[in-house]
Amino acid sequence: MRDDDLVVTGLVTRAKDGDQQAWDAIVERYAPLIWAICRSYRLARADTDDVAQTVWLQLLTHLGTLRNPAALGGWLATTTRHECARASRAARPGQAAQREVDADTLPDATLGPADTALLAAERHAALRQAFACLPPGSQRLLALLAEDPPLPYAQIAARLGMPVGSIGPTRRRCLERLRCHPAVAALIHADGPAACRPLAG
Repeated sequence: MRDDDLVVTGLVTRAKDGDQQAWDAIVERYAPLIWAICRSYRLARADTDDVAQTVWLQLLTHLGTLRNPAALGGWLATTTRHECARASRAARPGQAAQREVDADTLPDATLGPADTALLAAERHAALRQAFACLPPGSQRLLALLAEDPPLPYAQIAARLGMPVGSIGPTRRRCLERLRCHPAVAALIHADGPAACRPLAG
C-alpha cells in the first residue's frame, strides 16, 4: 500500500471514530476535487454548494461502511458526478431526458469503472502535493488566478503588489514548477521528468 493510501485510510479510520481533525483533513484534501467536478458540469454556485453538502452528508453516512477507505477519492468523485447530474436535471427540467443520457449514462460508459475516478483523485492528490511545495507567493498567485468568477489582472496585481505585466510570465513559471514536481511528472507519460528544466528564481 502506498504512503498516500495509508494516510487516507488513517484519516477515514480516525474520522469514523469521531476525530474532528481527521474529518477536517478529509474535507480540505478532497474539496478541490468536488469543486472541480461541479465546475465541469457548469453548475451555478448555489447548486455547487448544495451538491457539495449532499456529498459530504453521504460520506458521513457511509463512512463506516466504505469497503476500501484508501479509494475514498474515487468514491467521492463518483458520488459527486451523480449528484451533479441530478442537479443539472433539476435545473433544466425541459431537458431532463437528454441530461439523463449525457450526465449519467455516457460518462460512466466512456470513462470506465472506478479506476478512472481513482486516477482523477490521484492526479488531484499529486497537484495538491506539488502546490504545497510552491513558495507562498506563488501559491497566492495561483489561488487568485483560480478564483471564480475570474479576477482582473489589475486587481490581482494590487493584492500581491506586483506589476500587471509580470503576472502572465510568473504564472507560466509556477505551472512549470507544478508540472516538474516528481508527483506530477510521474503522471505525465508523454513528457516525463526528463522534459523538465531547472528554473531560475
